[in-house]
Amino acid sequence: MGNTDTKLVFRKAIVQLTTKNQKIDATDDAFWDQFWSEHSTNVQDVFALVPPNEIRTLRQDNPTNLATLLYKATERLVRAVDNSCRTQAEQQIVLNCVRLLQRILPYIFEDSEWKNFFWSQLPSGNAGAYPILSLQDLLFCPDFTVVATRRAGPDKAEELTNIDSCEYIWEAGVGFAQSPPKHSHMESRRTELLKLLLTCFSETMYRAPSTSEEPNKWIAHFTSAENRHALPLFTSLLNTVCAYDPVGFGVPYNHLLFTDSMEPLVEVCLQMLIVTLDHDMTLNSPTTAAYDETTLGDNLFINYLSRVHRDEDFDFILRGITRLLNNPLVQSYLPNSTKRLHCHQELLVFFWKICDYNKKFLYFVLKSSDVLDVLVPILYHLNDSRADQSRVGLMHIGVFILLLLSGERNFGVRLNKPYTATVPMDIPVFTGTHADLLVTVFHKIIATGHQRLQPLFDCLLTILVNVSPYLKTLSMVASIKLLHLLEAFSTPWFLYSAPDNHHLVFFLLEIFNNIIQYQFDGNSNLVYTIIRKRHVFHALANLPSDMSGISRCLSNRKVPRRAAPAAIVATKAPPQDADEEDEGESEEDNKSDTIVEEESMEGSKPAQPAEPGTLKVSLLDTPALGQMTERESAHMSSSQSQEAPPLCDISSTLSTLSCEDEKSEVSSTKSQTTSPATSPKGPAPALKRVVAQRGSIRVTATSGAGSAAHVWTPTPEWVASWRAKLPLQTIMRLLQVLVPQVEKICIDKGLTDESEILKFLQHGTLVGLLPVPHPILIRKYQANSGTTAWFRTYMWGVIYLRNIEPAIWYDTDVKLFEIQRV
Repeated sequence: MGNTDTKLVFRKAIVQLTTKNQKIDATDDAFWDQFWSEHSTNVQDVFALVPPNEIRTLRQDNPTNLATLLYKATERLVRAVDNSCRTQAEQQIVLNCVRLLQRILPYIFEDSEWKNFFWSQLPSGNAGAYPILSLQDLLFCPDFTVVATRRAGPDKAEELTNIDSCEYIWEAGVGFAQSPPKHSHMESRRTELLKLLLTCFSETMYRAPSTSEEPNKWIAHFTSAENRHALPLFTSLLNTVCAYDPVGFGVPYNHLLFTDSMEPLVEVCLQMLIVTLDHDMTLNSPTTAAYDETTLGDNLFINYLSRVHRDEDFDFILRGITRLLNNPLVQSYLPNSTKRLHCHQELLVFFWKICDYNKKFLYFVLKSSDVLDVLVPILYHLNDSRADQSRVGLMHIGVFILLLLSGERNFGVRLNKPYTATVPMDIPVFTGTHADLLVTVFHKIIATGHQRLQPLFDCLLTILVNVSPYLKTLSMVASIKLLHLLEAFSTPWFLYSAPDNHHLVFFLLEIFNNIIQYQFDGNSNLVYTIIRKRHVFHALANLPSDMSGISRCLSNRKVPRRAAPAAIVATKAPPQDADEEDEGESEEDNKSDTIVEEESMEGSKPAQPAEPGTLKVSLLDTPALGQMTERESAHMSSSQSQEAPPLCDISSTLSTLSCEDEKSEVSSTKSQTTSPATSPKGPAPALKRVVAQRGSIRVTATSGAGSAAHVWTPTPEWVASWRAKLPLQTIMRLLQVLVPQVEKICIDKGLTDESEILKFLQHGTLVGLLPVPHPILIRKYQANSGTTAWFRTYMWGVIYLRNIEPAIWYDTDVKLFEIQRV
């Protein structure tokens, strides 16, 4: 009954405050105290009792009342700090003021006329930064947010303004050895105070993307030397996140029996970290290309993070991140028995920030197989999110992180570690390495992901190019996936449909060349697959470049392909584009196909599209690959510039790109082809298709795709400019040497089992027969204004959507991005 009465009093005060032309005297303490004294109103009630339309009405019709309310709430926080917030009544007043300010602040930010309100002088003459100063002090308030360690007397508490907050760091870890006692009510209070700080920082959300690089005064103050708690705050946030173990003692269903006050605190600590680390005011110029440790400016959080250097600290941080990243992947015999976290997007941004600001940490991650504990959850989320347009941002950040890691040699080397299928993903079962997992997931994304992922195709292939010189043994499944991609992207009508489509072929050929030149001995599966699909390379070498041939290729888009069973769809180069021998082999290959059902990993579920009504936020355009990496490729066109369309902007020409995977156990499947004696052409039966080409990618066009032809018209000169640069020499030399040898051994021995061919290739050599090995070129990620702005938009979009209890920013006039409903 009492709680209902306090709500009624609170509600009446709000109505009176918003009544038009009714100015409330600032000295009427009895009225103002109704908002925060003598009651306990939880944050959900505050949000319900103060609706958005009334806040806007108050801002427009009674701005003086609104200003007085904010002043008074701020002054109560200041007074609480001055009194060391030692009584229970004072602590409740603080929480009530925090909840009210959290509700109102977003509506202050959405009106430009109120932009500098908190940075003006208070009526008392004090500076308006006091809300943030008070919150910083209150986060280390003994008996309120931290456990008191000393007392001078029974009624005396430490003065907050003089307290040594380094003694009150919240958690053991980096720079702090002792783990303080845990109290759920203190953790909940920290969470509320941090959420108000995060709300203060969210002023960035109310700026257009073009002005988002302007300094945010709230964050600048919080991370500067003016904040005397900067070091213990940074340490507390970092250690709270990295020490958290959601499983605890592993008691099944414990999260259903007990309320975990730590999870909300960890989530808001993580969001605070990524927001404060984004505010790098040393990069004064939007065109600054890289982060330079020598120009560390006033952001102490970035300064502290960049100076972490001990291996035990790196190990603590990495283990914390991987523990939380892998939490959603943990399997249990009891369904839903373990707690599932949902902060993986913030974790990935945080991991990106650490790698960006502390290169020693990046090298620490890569010097052992621990990096694979980051790779696997990233691949899991990429595979699981590929059909959901509301998670396109998650797809981007996962790919960006892998692009960053792939620029280091050690990452490619670590991929050779065997992979044991412990994570349920709807990809074919295979026996192989983490490199096979990487290739298989990337193939699935390209083949079955939604169209908004097409600008990422060049990044996906660049990652594979970067690691390819170090891949020692690709499985048969991964080898076939790579050839499927080449087969799809090298069809003439696709190559000629957009000005940049041929770049995908260059990337794939570079992957094959790197493996052949540097890892030939262990990659018999890939060599065998190249020999099997040699018609694809011959067709590439014989691409038509005259105007009539180009027109004929483009016209093939509009001709329906021959009907094929749903279980098997093969994409072949048009007959006129290949020589007769290759055409015959291609057709024979099709006839000998045997349908094999795909076997996915146990427990896997297909990627699902977004639920109807799901909210998503708009993102900035992905920067072109040339902006994100050092341009060291010998195969990329020098004419590619920042103004050029995205490398894979092919939505108008590639309307459907679907793929079905095949069973992985290729070597155990016997060929059902004819014997050498009955073969009309005499090629080796083992070179025929022994498993259904179910993974072939089908590219079809819709009626709306024809408009692209009016925008882009390929010319013979354009085709000639890049066709002559196709790096086919190494592969053609391999085919020239090995195909006759393989065909001869098959005919002589009457082989019908591909395992015998693989044994022959395993012991073969091309030493002295291939062209001189080309230098290994790595496209390293380089910092740029485009990805910095993209990350800022994505980060705030994630924070907007994740804070739903209460929905702090819902229905406010956010300008940094658009809110869309799927």
